[in-house]
Amino acid sequence: MNAATTGGCQCGAVRYRIAQALENAHICHCRMCQKASGNYFLPLARTAKAKFAVTRGEVGWFQSSDIVRRGFCRDCGTPLLFDVVDRDTINVVLGSLDEPASVKPEFQCGPAAKMPWFGELDAVEPSADETSWYAAIAPSNHQHPDHDTEQWPPENRS
Repeated sequence: MNAATTGGCQCGAVRYRIAQALENAHICHCRMCQKASGNYFLPLARTAKAKFAVTRGEVGWFQSSDIVRRGFCRDCGTPLLFDVVDRDTINVVLGSLDEPASVKPEFQCGPAAKMPWFGELDAVEPSADETSWYAAIAPSNHQHPDHDTEQWPPENRS
């Protein structure tokens, strides 16, 4: 990933651009990351703060410890950033990237809080009504698309 990378929150209120390749891609299973993401783990990757820019909106912050703050969208709650405040780098939540599959985690941390059944997930069968569920959501989807837009939400949205 050599070109600029873009991403943002689910509602489109916050957008960002990274002007270098992400490094240190990993999955954190620690309990603090679980709580911050509302999930079983949090995928992160690092970039220099000087190469990271918010291009739309303003990031909200929660000081989750004395040395770490977590950035999120104040409108929709999407977790976006993990910032060790005294470092010149910042971690981006990989699910907020426009192309999340472009960054493959290289390692895992926080194994003590990892779900004991995590390795079994590939064997879990998909829902039988998955296609009809996503088809029902599609006409009313208010999620920002996975690319930069000049304006969001669109003017013609009712």
